[in-house]
Amino acid sequence: MSSPDPSVRAARNVAATTEKAAGTAGDAPVTGLRRPVVAVTGAASGVGALLTRALAASDEVKRVVAIDERRGEAAEAHWHVLDVRDPAIADKLRGADVVVHLAVDLDLETDAAARTAYNVRGTQTVLTAAAAAGVHRVVLCTSAMVYGALPDNDVPLAEDAELRATPDATGVGDLLEIERLARRAPRAHPGLNVTVLRPAVLVGGTDTALTRYFESPRLLVVAGSRPTWQFCHVEDLVGALEYAALEKVEGELAVGCDGWLEQEEIEELSGIRRMELPSSVALGAAARLHRIGLTPSPAGDLAYTMHPWVVSGSRLHAAGWRPRWTNEEVLAELLEEVAGRHTLAGRRLGRKDATAAGAAGATVALLGTAALVRRARKARRRI
Repeated sequence: MSSPDPSVRAARNVAATTEKAAGTAGDAPVTGLRRPVVAVTGAASGVGALLTRALAASDEVKRVVAIDERRGEAAEAHWHVLDVRDPAIADKLRGADVVVHLAVDLDLETDAAARTAYNVRGTQTVLTAAAAAGVHRVVLCTSAMVYGALPDNDVPLAEDAELRATPDATGVGDLLEIERLARRAPRAHPGLNVTVLRPAVLVGGTDTALTRYFESPRLLVVAGSRPTWQFCHVEDLVGALEYAALEKVEGELAVGCDGWLEQEEIEELSGIRRMELPSSVALGAAARLHRIGLTPSPAGDLAYTMHPWVVSGSRLHAAGWRPRWTNEEVLAELLEEVAGRHTLAGRRLGRKDATAAGAAGATVALLGTAALVRRARKARRRI
């Protein structure tokens, strides 16, 4: 696991993930008597591209239909280039048995209103189009973040635990709406099965508020909080999605490494020291920086670094699926990926700013944040 290019490493290892899934398939019931035709949206990049290639290489799949706004590299798939919000997608889904919908935008830099419009409308359209096309199963992917990060959460959370998240963190409002659509779809479209996978902190060519946490010169710890960390490597998510596409599991499923890491273990393994702040200071600074547009992360993202939200993954385990990666291994992978990147309060820094913040420690980092606020206020007054 030492390749410097995470996309190359993921491509190399996804075959092994698929092999392991196939090797344990005999432990799980297979509901279909024939090989399914599987359609994948968001198939040209990220998890969608890895899943498309894995399914195309699987002897258990008859054919893969790949849908995206551009053509991807999986030559074995049958490609359709279109926006998932286009109702014409129903025609492209005819003949498919299963649709795995991965065309969801959670980019930190995307305009929030545009992101929500794309995510919600896209999911609505895919669910409606799938039912109209005679598809009997849709697989959606949200996040374990929908459970919410709360001080009284069980550790770990059961998969049927109440979804207590609020729409205050990046993209979580969209994911909660997707979850609502998933629960409503079988009632609106009798005969349509909807399976939802909820990965823990996703790592492997990803850029989120939670992966950027490890780009900071110090790991921010809010005083009095009880952080716990559970990761999910993209290769393990691909394996779980393949299980769902092949109808070896169904329902609402959590995906992640076995167990979790305490904050002290994170600091020891990463070698990054902590910067501890009172909650009022940390939350107040995060809210102000986001409000004036200096950081992409709202204050709600901090909750996921303060309180536990780890999950058990018992339903996938019961079906015979096992993660190939441990939390320690995924953390090492993440640290390798973010090496050379520098973030303060969720904002990417240039090399000069990052060097100053790293060398001067926590106090100067806080002063630097305050300086950013003052600079933005002066700029607005000059306009």
